[in-house]
Amino acid sequence: MIENPKLTYKDAGVDIEAGNEAVRRIKPAVESTRRPEVVTGIGGFGGLFAVPERYRQPVLVSGTDGVGTKLQVAFMTGIHNTIGIDAVAMCVNDILVQGAEPLFFLDYLAVGKLDPDRVADIVDGVAEGCRQAGCALIGGETAEMPGFYRDDEYDIAGFAVGVAERDQIIDGSTVSSGDILIGLPSTGLHSNGYSLARKVLFDLSGYSADNYVDTLGQTVGEALIAPTRIYVLPVLELMRQVKIKAMAHITGGGLLENIPRSFSPGLQAILKKGSWPVPPLFHFLQQRGGIEEIEMYRTFNMGIGFVIIVGKESAASAIERLQELGENACAIGEISIGREGVVLGT
Repeated sequence: MIENPKLTYKDAGVDIEAGNEAVRRIKPAVESTRRPEVVTGIGGFGGLFAVPERYRQPVLVSGTDGVGTKLQVAFMTGIHNTIGIDAVAMCVNDILVQGAEPLFFLDYLAVGKLDPDRVADIVDGVAEGCRQAGCALIGGETAEMPGFYRDDEYDIAGFAVGVAERDQIIDGSTVSSGDILIGLPSTGLHSNGYSLARKVLFDLSGYSADNYVDTLGQTVGEALIAPTRIYVLPVLELMRQVKIKAMAHITGGGLLENIPRSFSPGLQAILKKGSWPVPPLFHFLQQRGGIEEIEMYRTFNMGIGFVIIVGKESAASAIERLQELGENACAIGEISIGREGVVLGT
């Protein structure tokens, strides 16, 4: 008769003590994002948050997203303290489109083997993203899942909740012919198109993450891991001074798929190519992969991470104000009557 081996959870691959240590390490990062409306601290079963009293008719706006196969670049480079910024950005930029102020954020982190140092790095990035967005990191979940992920693998998803005044929600209903599209620059691919980018650079071209490319002025890994920009603070400030008709966060589907989501059928956006600088990474990908132009604009942001639509009479003042706020904003096109969603003009 075989004696009972007296197995523990740790023997099965789940280290509760490592989890407790991870929570201890992330507490300062979480606390750095605190807002006055936060009612509870880290460690409870639920996060409590009071809606700011200044809102007359508050409407909650929520969003959730992940960072896709950009995680593979984090694994390849060993850089884990920025991927959390991406997780926050993908959520808060989305709810910003409706004119919502992000209030709080929660993350879900699943790992193969819980390494407190790595978890701390990842959550440091989440906290940095929350600070950039002005929202509180109010809670989250770290799940150790041995046998499901490899020891060095993880996945992260985020959940953001914001608030907007009911009568100030931006829904694109007033967009009309002659309105101007203002583009805010991206820092690169952000968190979209990585399956194609990795195929081009790693599979077809044979690069490794640490290969330096003169055209890019950095390594392949550095170019691909650059975190997604968070547009919350300058856009919220602009909303206080300029009437914004619609906005679009340029994510999966690129410029061609996302801009039409912000206005009604019967209108089209005419983008003026050459009106904004396209970062070298996009040209490099197109050349190395032999990618057609239409596919580039359908897959990638092409250097524009966020689009704001305003009336022609407001465009100059909106661009000036955004530039004062540190955004290299520029007019990239206009709205006209038409059947197509986006037309690439010259």
